[in-house]
Amino acid sequence: MASSYGSRRVGVLGGLGTRPNERLSGAGRRLLAYLAVKGPRANRLLTGTDLWPEVSETRARANLRRALWQLPHRWVRPDGPELQLDASVDLVDARRVADRALADTLVGAEAVEMLKHDLLPGWYEPWVLDEQDQFHLHRIQALEAVCRTASHAGAYPLATGAGLAAVCAEPLRESAVTVLVDALVREGNRVEAARRYRAYAQRLRREIGAAPGDDLVALVRPYLRRRS
Repeated sequence: MASSYGSRRVGVLGGLGTRPNERLSGAGRRLLAYLAVKGPRANRLLTGTDLWPEVSETRARANLRRALWQLPHRWVRPDGPELQLDASVDLVDARRVADRALADTLVGAEAVEMLKHDLLPGWYEPWVLDEQDQFHLHRIQALEAVCRTASHAGAYPLATGAGLAAVCAEPLRESAVTVLVDALVREGNRVEAARRYRAYAQRLRREIGAAPGDDLVALVRPYLRRRS
């Protein structure tokens, strides 16, 4: 089915974009983003009321018709009571990659790059908020899984890259710090492992007055003693 899209693609990770690049109205941007996240098929009435919840149903339908009219040809196809997005979507690929990673399948650097980006950052419309939270957690868990699986396979550059991406996204998430530190220890970078641990411990104490858990401490305890 993807081949029927030709070269049309909607990106919603890290921001909204299209390939080929299209000039879109504000309403057209919102409609494409909605279908990329909620679709590729969506009910017309629900789409209108989700995108324009502050107006009447009649006005929402009119706004939706205007958004469809403003979109470039062939991106969205009306199909009775539904709308069909006729483009591939990077979010679909990212979710598939994340699921593979969470199943302990070793994925590559391109997959890690895809999982570095959040869903439509800077968008605060009600219809997207839960989707943002769900994908953020999904991608962090997947990055941790990539780090762990790659580390056990001896693919340390991939492991540390995924671990760093997880920690950058959630600096106080201990499971992310733990898999990164474990990968660094396995790689033989004990000084860097200890440095990452100390930075996390200091930030954790400063921000919430807590100490790292026993599993993380156990990974670096021998190297902390050597430094003292």
